[in-house]
Amino acid sequence: MLRTFSEALARVEMVAAAVLAGAVTLLILLNIVSRSLGMAIYWVDELAIYAMVWTTFLATSVVLKRRQVIAVTILVDLLGERSRAWMQCISDLMILIFGVSLMVLCWRWLDPATLYTFGFDIRAFQGDTFNFVYSEKTNTLGALKIWPWLILPFFSFTLTIHALNNMAGSLKQAVYFKRASA
Repeated sequence: MLRTFSEALARVEMVAAAVLAGAVTLLILLNIVSRSLGMAIYWVDELAIYAMVWTTFLATSVVLKRRQVIAVTILVDLLGERSRAWMQCISDLMILIFGVSLMVLCWRWLDPATLYTFGFDIRAFQGDTFNFVYSEKTNTLGALKIWPWLILPFFSFTLTIHALNNMAGSLKQAVYFKRASA
């Protein structure tokens, strides 16, 4: 079930990343055309930046899930299959710890429990916590920054799911090699 959910999530992330990458391209082309015509649209730059940030986080989650990251494997290549399997478990564990840590930090940063206790009254929440995350606006778009920032809790969640899935597979492989060598 975890594997199926992780795969489905990765497909959604890749489609969203592809759409956003296309949007970045179109936004940059719009920026070039509008500037060459002497009618620059200033908010296009900011929107392209936010789309690129979202694209990066979405694609990074999938790349880590698929284990397609750049790695230096000199030492790992010297190990036997069983030791490599355990090293993969350690690597997956580090990614899992990072994902869970980021999720905890996002929870503390966004503080949804406290916001709920104030009945989602942002002004009361800000007055009590001095946390203005829900009311800050972007420079040129004038949109609330919380919308582009929501990629962080989403990324931490998806990364945690993918890391759990990878960890389960790595443990299964490590245990298999342990039994095979016994």
